[in-house]
Amino acid sequence: MKRIAFTIALILSLGLNNAWGEGNGTNSGVRYVKAPRFVRPLVEKWISEYAKTQPGVEFQIAKGQKGQDDIDLSVVLENKESDRNTKDFSHTIVYFGETAVLPITARSSEAARLLEGKHLNAKKLKQLFFLNDDFDEDVKKIKAFENIIIYSGSNATSVATSFAHNFGEEAANFRGKRISGDDLFLNTALQKDPLGVSFNALSNIFDLENRHLKSDLSLVGIDVKHDLAQRFSDDGTLDEVLEALENGKVSEVAVEKIGLDFNIADEAVGHFLEWILANGTKFNHTYGLLNLDQKVAEAEASKIKNTLTAQK
Repeated sequence: MKRIAFTIALILSLGLNNAWGEGNGTNSGVRYVKAPRFVRPLVEKWISEYAKTQPGVEFQIAKGQKGQDDIDLSVVLENKESDRNTKDFSHTIVYFGETAVLPITARSSEAARLLEGKHLNAKKLKQLFFLNDDFDEDVKKIKAFENIIIYSGSNATSVATSFAHNFGEEAANFRGKRISGDDLFLNTALQKDPLGVSFNALSNIFDLENRHLKSDLSLVGIDVKHDLAQRFSDDGTLDEVLEALENGKVSEVAVEKIGLDFNIADEAVGHFLEWILANGTKFNHTYGLLNLDQKVAEAEASKIKNTLTAQK
C-alpha cells in the first residue's frame, strides 16, 4: 500500500509541476531566436524590453547546437534570402534595419603603415581584396598591396558575402586566408598578423559604449567626399558613420538590409515582430545598425500587420 501511495503521489507531483511549467513560460513555451554575434546585443535588448510588456511570452537567444526545427526566428542578411527554400511558404522575412561593413586593419601595424594616406576607391578596394584575372596586372602595380594578407570570414552568418557583393564579387573570390567561426575572429587574426587586412560589421569595429573605434583597430582609408573624410577616419565616431550612410550611399561601403526569417503561423512571434518594428528599431543606432528608409520601414510594418490579420 505504501508503494502504491508513493506512486500516486509522484504522478500527481509530476502533473502539477508540468502544469506550473506551462503556465509560467518555461522551456515548453520558449521561442528561440538565432542571431549572429554582431547583432545579438540588439536582440537581447528586444527580448528584455518586450518581456516588460508581455511577461507571459518568453523569447531566448538560441545557443549551442539547436536544430533548425527548434528555431522560431533567424536573423538573416538580405543576400541570404536566395538560400531559403522558396517553396516553404510557411516562412517569410521582415526587415528591421541595415548593417554596414568597413575595411580594417590593426592599429599601428605594418599594413596600416603601408596603406597610410591612401584613399582607396571601389576599384582599388576590389583589387586589394579579391582575386580576379581582369585586374591581376593592376594589383602588381600597387606595391603596397603585394605583401598584405587578406582575412575573410567563411561562416554562414559572416558579412563576407555582403562585402563581396558590394564590389560585384563572390565570397569565394577573396584572396588570402579564410577564418572560420564568428566574424569577431577576423579582429583577432589582425592582431596576430602585422600585414593583415580584413573587414567587419560596425558593431564589431566600434566600441558601443564610447562610440569610438576599438583601440586596437584602424580603418582602411576609403575615397569619400572631403566633408565625409573625418567621419571615415580613425577619429570618426560610430554615430557620424551611421548618419553619413543614412544620408547617402557611399560606393566603397557595403550596406545591406538585415531582417528576421520567421514562421508566419506563430501568432506570438508575429506580435513580437510587430513590436520590434514599432518600438525595437529605436535601438538600431545604439547597437551599430542603420535604420531603414521610412517607406521601406512602413512596407515591412504592413507586411507584419497583414500576416496577423490573416491569422484571425
